[in-house]
Amino acid sequence: MQNIITSKSNEKINFLSRLSQKKYRDKFGKFLVENLVTIHDALAQGIKPETVYITKELLSKNNDKVIAITKLLTNYFVIDEKINKAFSVLDTPSGICAVYKKVSSKIDMTSSVLYLNGVSDPGNLGTILRTAIAFGLRNVVVDSRCVDLYNPKTVNSSKDAIFKLNIEEDNKSLDLIKKIKEKMPTISTNVKQGENLKSMKQAKHFCLVLGSESHGVSAEIEKITDKFINIKMSSEMESLNVAVAAGIILYELVS
Repeated sequence: MQNIITSKSNEKINFLSRLSQKKYRDKFGKFLVENLVTIHDALAQGIKPETVYITKELLSKNNDKVIAITKLLTNYFVIDEKINKAFSVLDTPSGICAVYKKVSSKIDMTSSVLYLNGVSDPGNLGTILRTAIAFGLRNVVVDSRCVDLYNPKTVNSSKDAIFKLNIEEDNKSLDLIKKIKEKMPTISTNVKQGENLKSMKQAKHFCLVLGSESHGVSAEIEKITDKFINIKMSSEMESLNVAVAAGIILYELVS
């Protein structure tokens, strides 16, 4: 059933605007997705949003994915493009927005883990989540120094990976990675030392630690690391983007 909203000052629209801020995402335990494909694919997997907002302009295009979404939902809100612009975090609003509860899951200690240490760029974090899915990893840990998992840029760049992964957050005391270390070897990236990635033997299960874009893996985690690795590259470049490095390393470790 369609419910029409005609005012930018509507309380539901104000709530959407609030969710662009981390403090309100934390307070309400909810986040936004403004990507048609992500919303459609998540719904196809049985992951239903709490609410969906669609512009009348998008509805008029008879898009197959929009039609599928409206058929599967009992209620959705119809807005116009001006209202969409009032709350959207996108430079060019997509015409659709869905509200979801934050994902709650635990990592599986019997499978490999990707541990992210201080990854501060939301686009990089989202890309890494997609990369993990691409190489069959289902367990991701983000530490307390990482950018917010539900940052709109992270959500948009991760596509529907955020719904497919087991994701936990480690605390400042690093209690979770210490538990992981008891179950499997920890492998950290280090551009100045460590075994060349090409010469590494594949491990059945491992915890791969990727550090921040500017500082690498923290000294605290280096102290509990079992093995260091690096990617051989030209001397003309000091380091790689962390999302690019994730793709290269996971390809070598799991393929």
